[in-house]
Amino acid sequence: MAEWLAGWQPEEPPLLAARQRAAEVGVGAVDPATGQALRLLAAAATAKAVVELGTGAGVSSLWLLSGMRESGILTSVDAESEHQRLAKTSLAEAGIPTGRARLIHGRALEVLPRLSDAAYDLLFCDANRAENPDYLNAAARLLRPGGLVVFAGALAGGRVAESSARDADTVALREFAKALRDDPRFVAGAVPVGTGLLVAARVVS
Repeated sequence: MAEWLAGWQPEEPPLLAARQRAAEVGVGAVDPATGQALRLLAAAATAKAVVELGTGAGVSSLWLLSGMRESGILTSVDAESEHQRLAKTSLAEAGIPTGRARLIHGRALEVLPRLSDAAYDLLFCDANRAENPDYLNAAARLLRPGGLVVFAGALAGGRVAESSARDADTVALREFAKALRDDPRFVAGAVPVGTGLLVAARVVS
């Protein structure tokens, strides 16, 4: 299925180049099917303001921007300056105007408190998985009512469904999935593409 999806919506040369940069420095990049899901979610949210945690080499940035409104601005946060340098190259090659992407160097949990309340349509989390509960709390403040928070790799490629998988990382992801499901601030669902997405919409009060 993943192979078929990749062929169904093939990545353009700028995305392929970004993916190659990610591979060269060993940074994880969302697979094409996950990228397609991100573009769909950004479009469904008619997203104008998006925050991305984990810039990588710009692969997910390009997918998100392709689903956002033409006037939309992506704020991408990463503690690795080299990853952001590669992302800047990827964005430039794709013809993304400099004003549409704001790259902030720093740890996510140090940058998020500086962002405005209820000002964002989507928060994509592809950073330190151990900090997912903190990202979720930040999302509750940052997202407008109905806004989306998306967690990459949240199903550990299916291991969260295997009761025999008891390693610390999988157990933590499994517990986080339950916590998100039961959080009254959000309506959550799972999208089994790539290594798995958890998606939640901020409840309209």
